[in-house]
Amino acid sequence: MSSAFHRKRVLAVSAALAVSALALTGCSGSNSGGSASGGAASGSITIGTTDKVTTIDPAGSYDNGSFAVENQIYPFLVNSPLGSPDVKPDIAVSADFTSPTEYTVKLKSGLKFANGNDLTSSDVKFSFDRVVAIADENGPSSLLGNLDSVAAPDPTTVVFTLKNANDQTFAQVLSSPAGPIVDEQVFSATALTPDNDIVKGHPFAGQYDISSYDFNNTIQYKANPNYQGLLGAAKTGTVNVKYYAEAANLKLDIQQNNIDVAYRSLSATDIADLSTNSKVKVVDGPGGEIRYIVFNFNTMPFGATTPEADPAKSLAVRQAVADLIDRDAIASQVYKDTYTPLYSFVPAGLTGATTVMKDLYGDGSGKPSADKAKSTLAAAGVTGPVTLNLQYVSEHYGPSSGDEYALIKDQLESSGLFTVNLQTTDYVQYSKDRTADVYPEYQLGWFPDYSDADNYLTPFFSADSFLANHYDNATAQDEITKQLSETDAAARQKLIEDIQSKVAADLPTVPYLQGSQVAVVGSNVNGTADTLDASFKFRYGALSKS
Repeated sequence: MSSAFHRKRVLAVSAALAVSALALTGCSGSNSGGSASGGAASGSITIGTTDKVTTIDPAGSYDNGSFAVENQIYPFLVNSPLGSPDVKPDIAVSADFTSPTEYTVKLKSGLKFANGNDLTSSDVKFSFDRVVAIADENGPSSLLGNLDSVAAPDPTTVVFTLKNANDQTFAQVLSSPAGPIVDEQVFSATALTPDNDIVKGHPFAGQYDISSYDFNNTIQYKANPNYQGLLGAAKTGTVNVKYYAEAANLKLDIQQNNIDVAYRSLSATDIADLSTNSKVKVVDGPGGEIRYIVFNFNTMPFGATTPEADPAKSLAVRQAVADLIDRDAIASQVYKDTYTPLYSFVPAGLTGATTVMKDLYGDGSGKPSADKAKSTLAAAGVTGPVTLNLQYVSEHYGPSSGDEYALIKDQLESSGLFTVNLQTTDYVQYSKDRTADVYPEYQLGWFPDYSDADNYLTPFFSADSFLANHYDNATAQDEITKQLSETDAAARQKLIEDIQSKVAADLPTVPYLQGSQVAVVGSNVNGTADTLDASFKFRYGALSKS
């Protein structure tokens, strides 16, 4: 997800750890030993971030900044406890496959939203139905591609009917950005509900309620005393989140203890500097974040809708870019090795990850090769420097994006094969423009929904993927669908590896970096390591001050 964006429904759902959903039956309670409901939490913490919110309506957001809010305020049927990527029932008492294509959830009794409205199976059905019906370009409906229908036979029972049997990932999908449960008395069934209307309606049943909301400036959260989910009582009563336009100001405030937590995103140089400051602690956790360039198959040089349309030349341009990217230089010069080179579409450390990009492009050992790029373009009949209009976001992926793309521009242009026009746009506008064919080539980062290889495949490379870049490989799509229901681990891994090979031959994206999670906190802040886990969800309720 993740700093993800998703678009419309795809052929199959996004994925998760290969854990059996059958193991969920009967699991509930808090991982921290707290009561199932919230208590009278006290104290306050201030968090700073440069992330931006697009909307807190779950049907219209699939980006990290928005999901960071949604994780605090909405309940989920199943969720991951602190310290684990595996899901357990959250506001449910059980969640289980009752047939190969039916997944049945039993809710806890007496659930209520912060506004006093009852939370029942009707709200659950409404929540998922509206995500599918609205199918917003920047929403998470792609994750529900395997969902056929939702039934609510009684107030505490929900039955999900799936299109494809034996879905190995559906439990994790319920914990993803497609999974927040909303109040049907507050939200529209057919259109996105404005943020201010949401906040006024208090349709929240997560660890926190929102007490004040100033879009992309400040949000104040108050602990929800009636929370009945997996995470237990929030440890801090009031959480203030401050949004920064510049990471330099975020750094200044955390080093002067004007805020308690800085999370997403400080530059690598700032993090290195802060690590020597006795007033703060630098805390890191497992990383699944990746950086990549997206190519629009219609509007890129020689793309399908350009006057000079030529599929072979278009492919050669993408291949030449892949030949020229120097991942080691970007990781070390720009990010001080807080990121590492990424040579495939699935990041290192996940089952099925390969290094196919290293094998196919550059010098064959991970280094760039201008000679190979030149030969590739010449063989396709591409002459003269190719112009790339490469778009990036100056603030959303941290303050180093400008340096990152200046270096990429230099790497491409120093070969003499490309002329690169760098352009940047505010993230909120960026998220709209990129799905409207405005950008021929553009930057994206991906912060995963959960830790499984499919979360880097289905959302990206299905025919109607969130990339909206007109990439369509029927064979790869067929294998993506197959691996979702493949119960044999070795066979599934082979499919995941094959998919990467097929996509690498087409290059709808060029992945180049993999990073970890990093937060900088005051020396008296506790609980940061607990929430920087492989679920990739930053839970404010885990934080406290001593």
